[in-house]
Amino acid sequence: MKKFFGKIESYYRDVMTEMRKTSWPKRNELSGHTLITLLASVVLALFIFGADRVISFILDLIYPGA
Repeated sequence: MKKFFGKIESYYRDVMTEMRKTSWPKRNELSGHTLITLLASVVLALFIFGADRVISFILDLIYPGA
């Protein structure tokens, strides 16, 4: 049982060491990346919506009333 808790302690210590090495983005950099992500998500959603509408239209021409 002591070995188990020793492993947990070692893991926690390693995580804390790595977290000190992490460089966190500045506020304006984070805002810019967030804006780019939201914009890319909207563009992708609109593309998928448009593709779905085109495919539905084509299938309605092939199989009317189905």
